[in-house]
Amino acid sequence: MRAPISVIIPTLNAGAALPGCVAALMEGLEAGLIREVIVTDGGSTDDTTAIADQIGAELVTGAASRGGQLRRGCAAAAGDWLLVLHADTQLAPGWTDAVADHLGLDAPATFRLGFDQGGAGAAITSAWANLRTRLFNLPYGDQGLLIRAAQFEALGGYADIPLMEDVDLARRLPKITPLPVTARTSAARYVREGWLRRGLRNLTLLLRYRLGADPHALAQAYRPSSRRS
Repeated sequence: MRAPISVIIPTLNAGAALPGCVAALMEGLEAGLIREVIVTDGGSTDDTTAIADQIGAELVTGAASRGGQLRRGCAAAAGDWLLVLHADTQLAPGWTDAVADHLGLDAPATFRLGFDQGGAGAAITSAWANLRTRLFNLPYGDQGLLIRAAQFEALGGYADIPLMEDVDLARRLPKITPLPVTARTSAARYVREGWLRRGLRNLTLLLRYRLGADPHALAQAYRPSSRRS
């Protein structure tokens, strides 16, 4: 029986983060859950694609657009389930037990958000993200997404947009199950900009998007302070 999960990782100059993300997936390979790892790259100029080759990942390339990259990566997947992870996110040890238990269900799932450093800013930001997920069915991409491939395709998948592709898809999903596993992501952007400032920026972008702003215009506002990986 073939392993059920295709892992899709969008990258853009993610050479420093990708090895840690993949290392955390090894227990999934050992447990027979992961069928393939697909790195969908948006034109990296560092060693991201070389690392993808070294780890035996399937490499998909194209224009740098998170939604477009994810759409291409998911289209190349052969697994019955898709696990979408950002390159700077690592699943906590033991994640395979919760995921294996969930595979008998039809519902999409996500993980608890955590950060790779502590402090009040990290605690407050992660607590809000996890509350938002439970109350509004709105996880962000940093939390990962586990979804049946057939359901993903029936819903139309990710829109080919450079920003808010995770929100766009979440709005079309039925109830998303929060799994009791932490997806620990990089705090670098929050530390660089300040936890409060970064949080307010994200909230403002979300509100503008929900009010009808063009994702391409929002990406221009987002991009000066961050290169997404």
